[in-house]
Amino acid sequence: MNPGHNDEFADAQLREDSRRNQAILDALPAQIAVVDQKGTLITVNKAWARFAATNGKPNPTHFDVGANFLDVVKSANSPYGEEKTSVYSGLRGVLDGAIPHFSLECHVHYQSEQQWFKLLASRITETSSEIVVSQMDITRQKQLEEQLRESDVENSKLAAIIEYADDAIISLTLQGIIIGWNQGAERLYGYAAEEMVGHSILILHPLEKHDEYKSLMHRAKTGERVIGFTTVRKRKDGVLIDVSLSVAGIEVQSGNVTGVSMISHDISKIKRLEEQFRQSQKMEALGTLAGGIAHDMNNLLTIGIGYSDMLIRRLSATDPMRELLAEIHTAGERGAALTRQLLAFSRKQVLEPKVVDLNDIVINTESMLRRLIGEDVVMKSDLGAALKSVRVDPGQIQQVLINLVVNARDAMPRGGRLEIKTANVTLDDSFCRANPDVKPGGYTMLTVTDSGTGMDEATKTHIFEPFFTTKELGMGTGLGMAVVHGIVTQSDGHIEIDSYIGRGTTIKVFLPQVNESISWKKPISKIRPLPTGNETLLLVEDDNAVRTIALHILRSCGYTLLEASNGFEAIKIVQKHVGPIDLVVSDVVMPHLSGRQLAERLEAIRPGLKILFVSGYTDDSVVRHGVIADDVAFLQKPFTPTMLAQKVREVLDDAKLHTPANLPPEPFDVVQEASEESFPASDSPAY
Repeated sequence: MNPGHNDEFADAQLREDSRRNQAILDALPAQIAVVDQKGTLITVNKAWARFAATNGKPNPTHFDVGANFLDVVKSANSPYGEEKTSVYSGLRGVLDGAIPHFSLECHVHYQSEQQWFKLLASRITETSSEIVVSQMDITRQKQLEEQLRESDVENSKLAAIIEYADDAIISLTLQGIIIGWNQGAERLYGYAAEEMVGHSILILHPLEKHDEYKSLMHRAKTGERVIGFTTVRKRKDGVLIDVSLSVAGIEVQSGNVTGVSMISHDISKIKRLEEQFRQSQKMEALGTLAGGIAHDMNNLLTIGIGYSDMLIRRLSATDPMRELLAEIHTAGERGAALTRQLLAFSRKQVLEPKVVDLNDIVINTESMLRRLIGEDVVMKSDLGAALKSVRVDPGQIQQVLINLVVNARDAMPRGGRLEIKTANVTLDDSFCRANPDVKPGGYTMLTVTDSGTGMDEATKTHIFEPFFTTKELGMGTGLGMAVVHGIVTQSDGHIEIDSYIGRGTTIKVFLPQVNESISWKKPISKIRPLPTGNETLLLVEDDNAVRTIALHILRSCGYTLLEASNGFEAIKIVQKHVGPIDLVVSDVVMPHLSGRQLAERLEAIRPGLKILFVSGYTDDSVVRHGVIADDVAFLQKPFTPTMLAQKVREVLDDAKLHTPANLPPEPFDVVQEASEESFPASDSPAY
């Protein structure tokens, strides 16, 4: 064998291996270079050469074979910028054998941009003094990682929004199995997530709503979005709640629906407010009708009660006609009580508020209540100490108490226990948010509790409606609780009912407290003859029959009477009459010119002239929405001769009562001879 030939073959083989290795290196996407102990570039691949051609500064050959890579790394124009110190230290550590390998993700100035590269350096062999340096462009990887981080943050935010949303957000499989249950769902339905995940959504559906479930799921599976669907769902405690649902399919794969998202919004409060509004409208319509009927009825009752009273006074105690007239008089009073109830629930009665201690009203009514309830009902009172005073009409609040106690008695046909309680309470903002008609603050509470049959939810819903009753036909008018509601509402109060079948009923009446001295005590009853006088009175009443009976009563008391059938006649009389007029007794609701307007004009003609207003009901501003002002005298129809005579005498003797000065007169010219054309038509209704 020729040794020379072998050497040539070996050299050729080495060259072939070198070309093969270089081809392999050139095929790799990473930038690869071999660096000797001094840092000199021995070998580079094509990717490195491209990197060198782009980044070599000031001469591209600085990255070529033969250049010192370490010098390039630490140079002022290093492509590694602020990280060049870390790169140099790592490379030097591997070359010196201090560390076996080095790795760093760093910014590199490449193709006129700052990009991310991963740099690796390690010895070729454990004994070799040469190292392999590779650089891989990982800019796209870093961008994806950043996008993923941002996506994770957004997903986390979205997850937090879903988890802590007020609404119930529920995720379902296409089979209706719950796979997502947020805290809003826990609050709304009362179930914890671990109780619901893995179970059917039908748990929340009343039995009659199962077909509705199938329809909603079908619509969601077909891609339809259901928004604002109003229905009923069942809480864990069994209570049915009104909800608004939004249902949509979840599309994850190629537009295919893979699940269902369901959002439930609690609309129970909205439903309650809507029901309260409808009830208010119904009560207002019935109240308007009842108020008009009561006004006309009061005029008729005034006539019947007045004449029967006057005739009874003229007959001897043994006259057989006296008993018959007494029956007529009693029937009239019963009719008057009924009209008062109509006015009470319609809130068109006139209240005469006084500052009272509610305990006094309970104590003064207690003996009457014991007679009403019978011996088989045990009644006890728990009256709060240091009770704050309230400003109410004592007679009307007494009526509230009587009605509540009578209802309680009727709920205990076989006897039972009844408790009347008073206490000071504070209604806070949370209570008032649930009851928009209530203002926060201090209230005096009157509570009536019975051990009777109780009420179901349907009865409680209708309890304040006029003519609604659970009693047998002919056993009740259905006005009792409507009257209670009307009086309490007109007194700026509030009512709460707590009742369950077989567990009795508790009714709480809240009346706003006032910081004023008590101005009312129980009146002492005395039978007195009709008070008399010799003053001159002007009677203004558009109803001829009512005016006639009032004239008879007042003339029998010794007064001199002037009469007018309307406000225009009254003004003419006042302007023409040369003598004194000590008092004007005027109806409030009259055609063309109301009692209020008449008072304004008379004040301009004769300042300080006293006025006594009389009416079956009125919402006229003289009585400020049904509440009498301190300086306004008022007599409610129907009245008896005693009531009229006593009220007239009271007004004449009271220097504080006069035409209210806070009512500005409407513009007009005072003339010697008043005519109907001198005044605008009244906006008051003509009854």
